[in-house]
Amino acid sequence: MQNSTPEYLSVDGDRIAVRHRNGKTPGIVWLGGYRSDMLGTKAETLDQWAAEHGHAFTRHDYSGHGESGGAFADGTISRWLAQSLAVFRQRTVGPQILVGSSMGAWIALRMVQELHKAGGGDRVAGMLLLAPAPDFTVELMEPQLTDSQRRDLEEQGFFAEQSDYSPEPNIYTRALFEDGRANRVMVGLIDTHCPVHILQGMADPDVPYEHALKLVEHLPADDVTLSLVRDGDHRLSRPQDLSMMVAALEGLVERAAERS
Repeated sequence: MQNSTPEYLSVDGDRIAVRHRNGKTPGIVWLGGYRSDMLGTKAETLDQWAAEHGHAFTRHDYSGHGESGGAFADGTISRWLAQSLAVFRQRTVGPQILVGSSMGAWIALRMVQELHKAGGGDRVAGMLLLAPAPDFTVELMEPQLTDSQRRDLEEQGFFAEQSDYSPEPNIYTRALFEDGRANRVMVGLIDTHCPVHILQGMADPDVPYEHALKLVEHLPADDVTLSLVRDGDHRLSRPQDLSMMVAALEGLVERAAERS
């Protein structure tokens, strides 16, 4: 495992922690979830796989997460997207496979859109989306907001919610919701121009598997694989889940090699 001190990039005034392993292409780029960090079980498993197989592996913490600077409450999808694009452009070369977990899948889908706009979309050789939560603020959270939460958003600009994964509460800001609407991807065809493999637990309490089915409807008909794990939760971090993740990644790596 690679637990050395990270390097830091300055992105729009934020100090972003990055860990990069040199290796062959396609490289792997990890995009974590809301309030997660780059030293979690799935990221470490991918790093170990990359080390054993000689592939490049790049991961970072968004501002307000893990070892990066900045205040968590200042974060938005646009801000974390800009940081992810900066890391991608400054620390990776050649074709890459984007691995996005939960909110990281939303970031990955926005990244491929922005890269294509800038003429660099061919560098995304594949996408592995784990319990993907694109548009979660609009699709999953807004319909469930209580009157109290709506009032807190309006009057104080945020609300706090107990987290199942941390003793600290989750903070959701009005800026996050407003910016989320501006970054929606499930509003038309998301043309990734590369193979996509989605891994989704059917016992996920945070992102219902129906959300993954809906996402598939917005992806091109070819080159999309959806694997449903009947008893899988949101973390997808059990040994059998990690084995499925690695197998899906290896399939995408093989596809990328065939295309190159």
